This record gives sequence, structure tokens and C-alpha cells, in this order.
Amino acid sequence: MRIIVPMAGRGSRLRPHTLTVPKPLIPIAGKPIVHRLVEDIASVINQEIEEIAFIIHESFGKAVEADLLAIAEKLGSKGKIYYQNEALGTAHAILCAKESMQGNIVVAYADTLFRADFTLETDADSVIWVKAVPDPSAFGVVQLNDKNEIVDFVEKPKEFISDLAIIGIYYFKSGENLRAELEYLLDNNIIKGGEYQLTDALENMKQKGLLFKPGKVDEWMDCGNKNVTVETNSRMLNFLHQDGQNLVANNVVLENAKIIQPCYVGENVVLKNATIGPNVSVGANSVIENATINNSLIQNNATITNAQLTNSMIGNHAAFNGKFTSISIGDYSVLD
Repeated sequence: MRIIVPMAGRGSRLRPHTLTVPKPLIPIAGKPIVHRLVEDIASVINQEIEEIAFIIHESFGKAVEADLLAIAEKLGSKGKIYYQNEALGTAHAILCAKESMQGNIVVAYADTLFRADFTLETDADSVIWVKAVPDPSAFGVVQLNDKNEIVDFVEKPKEFISDLAIIGIYYFKSGENLRAELEYLLDNNIIKGGEYQLTDALENMKQKGLLFKPGKVDEWMDCGNKNVTVETNSRMLNFLHQDGQNLVANNVVLENAKIIQPCYVGENVVLKNATIGPNVSVGANSVIENATINNSLIQNNATITNAQLTNSMIGNHAAFNGKFTSISIGDYSVLD
């Protein structure tokens, strides 16, 4: 099994945090989004992952590439880097990794996390991960027949067709088959909205009689902007706490300080006259003094003093000393 992760977009809605690192490397409960994503996929497919292919923009740099290859290595897989330097759509992005489109593959967009308890139906030609949503008009949805087979894909339906939204994770029994369909789109310049769309390839495959099945997830968590990323961090902390995971490092320094679970607290964090939690992630080597913080995401090497924070996101090496209660400051920022 191979996993292909298109992630060439910077994530403009999550600025300033994505000015220095791409969105999939923003940590959620102490691990980058893309790391958690491929871990969760591995638990669902229950197969050995031979390779994880990351499709990035070349401008991300060698440090980001090294981080991604390390993520693959931690999962016992080979990592591979591909480049998409022009935003030409989902089909174009996936095809940038055409050398990795061999055998069973999973394509997963790195801006979403999920929780699921289903067995992947590898007898199907394709499985599309979906989640029931209250307002399907904002999403691409699938329509099922009475055999639980996908018979139609509808983008942002104006009238109710289905409430099963496509979350951006797909299994294909034949990577070669998907590659041929994507190449057909590009070779014949089949474009919608100025981009080559994966859904056009899926429709062509369906018309040829290929069997599509849904993979229904229990939870779907977005990381599109600051507010939903903080919310996703809180939800993930609760899930991990319920699973019995200890997310507080052994060498955390507590001086007249209290941690209200669930929280993630990284290595060498110092808490003085502080209360953090619930639903707070604090990255390694951070110092928090004279502060009360809940429902917030703080990255590595941050310094926070004299603060009452909620619904906040603070970047790496940032410093905050102030009266605001809900803030968003990026890496190396100082707000005093």
C-alpha cells in the first residue's frame, strides 16, 4: 500500500502560522497534522505502508522535506517528495506523484483529520471516505444505492441529494488505473474552473463500471483556519485522553502550577504560577508564567506571561505579555 498526500498549498486562511511552515506541519496535540493523518489512515487500512509520497511546492525548502521524510520513517515507510509548483487542480496535483501510483493506493489531502472504526473494503475498486453533515450544500457529496454502492458524485448540491460529504480521502485498488484517468484529463485539457478535477476522473471510472464504496468516518475535523484548528486541537486532545494516552512529558517543571486535562505538554516546558487546560497544547521548551490558558494551541519555544487566554494560537519562538484574551500570533512574533 502507498499513501499519496497532496499538500502544495500554503494554507492562506491559517496565516500568520503558515507564513513560515506549510499548514500540514502545524501540530495538533503535539504532532503535525499530516503525521496524525497518515497514522489514522494506517490504522484503518491495516496493511503495511510501503511508501508515503508527499506532493509539495518546491519553495517549502529542504527542512520541510526532511521533516516529511522523517514522518514516513517513523511509520516504518519510505518517504518520497514530489513537486507541484502550479495550482492546476486536484487531478494535476495527484498526477505529480505518478511514479508512486502503483498497486493499492490511498490519496489523502493533508488539511483534515478523522476518527473512524471501519474495515477497508479492498474488494471495491475505490473507497471514498465520507461523513454525514448537517448542511451538504457546502460540500461534494456521494449518493448511494440500496447495495451501499456509490452511484453519483454531486458537487455542492442546491437540492438535497445526500448528506454524505466527501472528506478528501480515497482508496484505489489500482493506482495505475487512476493514473490513466488523470492523464486522460490532462492530455485532453478537460478543465473546470481553470483546474483539472479529480471528480472528473472518478466520474469516468464510474461510467466504466468500476465499483465505488463509502468509508463512513465517525468524526471529521478541519484545520482550515485558526478557530477550527484550535477546535480540532481540543477535540483531538479529548479523543486521546479518552484513549488513555498520557500527553504530558515527564520533565515538565511545575511551580505553583496546575494542568487541567485534557492537555498536551511537551518536553522541558516550565509552568510558573499558571493554570492550563482544559484543551491546551503547549509545545516543547515553552515557558508560561502568571497565566491562565484554556482551549488554545501553543507551539514550541513560546514565552507567555501575565496572560488570560482562550481560543488562541501562538507560534514557535513567539512571546506574549498582554491583556488580550483571544489572539493569533505567528512564529517569532512579539506582542508585549
